[in-house]
Amino acid sequence: MTIKCVIVDDDAPSRLALRNALENEGDIQIIGEASSPAEALDKVRKVRTDIVLMDTSKLGMTGFEAARLMTKDSEGTRLIFLALREEEEDLRQCLDVGASGYIAKDAPPSRLIGAVRDVYQGRKYLSPQVLGKLVDDFRLRQAPLGQARAALLTRRELEVLKMIAEGNSVKEIAHQLGLSMKTVDTHKFNLMRKLDIHNKVQLVIYAIQNQILKLPTKV
Repeated sequence: MTIKCVIVDDDAPSRLALRNALENEGDIQIIGEASSPAEALDKVRKVRTDIVLMDTSKLGMTGFEAARLMTKDSEGTRLIFLALREEEEDLRQCLDVGASGYIAKDAPPSRLIGAVRDVYQGRKYLSPQVLGKLVDDFRLRQAPLGQARAALLTRRELEVLKMIAEGNSVKEIAHQLGLSMKTVDTHKFNLMRKLDIHNKVQLVIYAIQNQILKLPTKV
């Protein structure tokens, strides 16, 4: 099956470089380009899109809101953000709007292609460099209590934790588990309270550390 992608970057040469890197792959098709998130949102609403590859350098709040709407309004569309500087706050904002992937803009083509395929298959792809830094920082704060706190979670809470870490929205989790959105929200609140976790970045890192979520280690 062909993976249909839209590239979002205000720099035309960068868009061309991304197109050239991806279009030689038989299972990836670039169905559109956009110079802004708002333009991309319009395209995604009109044409079924599997993956949106979006440059983060000039997003701003309106850009992040447009990104949020892409996953909200177009079921099945997943976001991969391309970062010039891989920083925790940048990653936090991207995850908050529903990112399934976060990778350096200058990453080797093989890594970018791998990220597109992994995200299309429902997995999350985070840059090994920024992930390593975040995990190290988080481990210093949470290691003594991590295993003990995990034992406090119910089977359903562990299931919801894994699905959130994989990039699923509350609506998607509710649909897949046959639950109401209110029930999923309750499970989410309870598991984050039990784990003393306060944002999605920490939740993803916790899931990785405790082998609830496994990420690819492509070079």
